[in-house]
Amino acid sequence: MKMAELKKVLGVYGPGSRHWVGDGFHVRNLFPSNGIEKQIDPFLMLDYAGPTEVAPSKRPRGVDEHPHRGFETVTIAYQGAVEHRDSGGHSGVIYPGDVQWMTAASGVVHEEKHEREFTKKGGVFEMVQLWVNLPKAHKMSAPSYQALSKEKIPVVSLGAAGEARIIAGEWNDVKGAARTFTQLNVFDVRLNSGGATEIRIPEGHNTAVVLLKGEVAVNAEHALRGEAQIALLSAEGERVSLDAGRDSVLLVLSGKPIGEPVASYGPFVMNTRAELMQAVNDYQAGKMGRLEPALKEI
Repeated sequence: MKMAELKKVLGVYGPGSRHWVGDGFHVRNLFPSNGIEKQIDPFLMLDYAGPTEVAPSKRPRGVDEHPHRGFETVTIAYQGAVEHRDSGGHSGVIYPGDVQWMTAASGVVHEEKHEREFTKKGGVFEMVQLWVNLPKAHKMSAPSYQALSKEKIPVVSLGAAGEARIIAGEWNDVKGAARTFTQLNVFDVRLNSGGATEIRIPEGHNTAVVLLKGEVAVNAEHALRGEAQIALLSAEGERVSLDAGRDSVLLVLSGKPIGEPVASYGPFVMNTRAELMQAVNDYQAGKMGRLEPALKEI
């Protein structure tokens, strides 16, 4: 039997931009600021927030009320905690190890702020927010919300090499915690220094390896070092090998391309300019809901 081919590394990139989201999240953007978004379809954006030392405060920092339509937001918590509430009546706290998978679809209004105890005490804040596109057939479906606590996310042991948390998709026969609209994988991987693993990724999936911190060789030749690095891989091939030069934390993303036109404007991602204009009008008319005023100090 012929051995499955390795996916080819098409390029290695650092952050395309660094900026604040609201007054609580200092992020390094890995796409689309690097111009690779067409090659990573169905993923739209990845912000790596932190690690940032946050001083104690009486007022929760973060992002005030804002809308989304046409896609999903995936928040992966590493350090610190975020309180979330939305116009669909969902609310909760995302603690380290947790994942929030919010399907904005036809429209939702929400806010994200540092959690109250974290606000009072301060500490190190570190999270990833990933935006996942929805196909046209589902962009106007009802919004939904998946609160994936740490305990709900399956873990695959890699022996002495480390472990992988299967947030979405499938690693061998282990299925991820999240429900998805299209075929995709989101793996949260920890590799110990000297550890190595090989991942099977479906032929035709756009694929990326995102190093949050550490040192990893992709396919034994392309090295990612330090923090906030991304390797873009080819859709062709079915294997990716990873070798850690030191303790490393990384995300492995892959997905079957949706292959539809993408029109975006701020927090809206649709297929046409007319749909974007309708999204703006619907938000301004209150059709995506509103939030009650938040407590300003604690």
